[in-house]
Amino acid sequence: MEKLVCTWANGRILPENYVFPPSKRPGEHAVMTSQCIPVIDFSMSDSRDRANMVRQIVEAAQHFGFFQVINHGVPRKLMEETRSVLKEFFELPAEEKAEFCSRDLHKNFILFTSSIDYDTEAVHHWRDALRHSCTPIEECKRDWPPKPLNYRDVVGDYVGNLTELGSRILEMICEGLGLEAGYFEELSEDPVLTVNHYPACPDPRLTLGAGKHCDPNLITILLQDEVPGLQVFNNGQWISIQPIPGAFVVNIGHQLQIISNGKLRSVQHRVVTNATKARTTAAFFIGPRKDCLVEPAKAVISPENPAIYKGIQYADLLKTVRAVFTGEMDCALKPHMIEA
Repeated sequence: MEKLVCTWANGRILPENYVFPPSKRPGEHAVMTSQCIPVIDFSMSDSRDRANMVRQIVEAAQHFGFFQVINHGVPRKLMEETRSVLKEFFELPAEEKAEFCSRDLHKNFILFTSSIDYDTEAVHHWRDALRHSCTPIEECKRDWPPKPLNYRDVVGDYVGNLTELGSRILEMICEGLGLEAGYFEELSEDPVLTVNHYPACPDPRLTLGAGKHCDPNLITILLQDEVPGLQVFNNGQWISIQPIPGAFVVNIGHQLQIISNGKLRSVQHRVVTNATKARTTAAFFIGPRKDCLVEPAKAVISPENPAIYKGIQYADLLKTVRAVFTGEMDCALKPHMIEA
């Protein structure tokens, strides 16, 4: 418990084991904003404009690997309640949070700091995190925190809404890639909700809330804070994604890059810290069970477009991404890493 940043950070001292090497430091934050990241209006998803929406999603996934969605159907009130209850959890007394501290990924709910590999990290990330298993939801909820009193109900309702939104997004990606309807159903049956809390940091130039990485799963749906911090690497520079009220940020994971045979991109991103304000975000990772085989879809390969990736078990793909986060290898997914 004493390792949690939120229990000892005082806004004045940045310990040496949180200072990144000069080559990995964020320095002065990127000046570009989310105007470069496509914003897609989902209010027309079931009308004659659906084909245009599908095209926008595929183009965003090809060129940026990220996009924001608005008018998505998740109630604004629920989004605000979720943000509120998550922040309330981190404000609980230390002794009420202590029982959840763990790095055991088999548990339905854990609280940890920096990453699961804290003990072997060369440098720690300036964050504390909650990991929620979400399937089956009613069983998992029993292991979620009883405080704040409405935590389980609010977060459970949020997970249900995000599951539906994720299905809609994947349906449109399915159409855009020319895959049969329902292709992603068995490949998205083990979602995980991770909440990241980044306390105010004494010197944001020297550390990171999350280092450069890519996500291993199909897609990630992020509920941002009003405090910016997420950055995407595009065309040789870091682009800051400024929060849009009521929007979600969606990004493509390695699993979908492989399934699309490289047509859609899983891109590098990171999180910078803030000198005066804490930031709390919720990332909903949609992906498969660990024994799932991830491989290019037959519909996207042909003699003219042969497979550039071989099949890989999702558990092994997770190991690759975990090595990235601990600094052992570059995070961009290249064909030679799992070459066909």
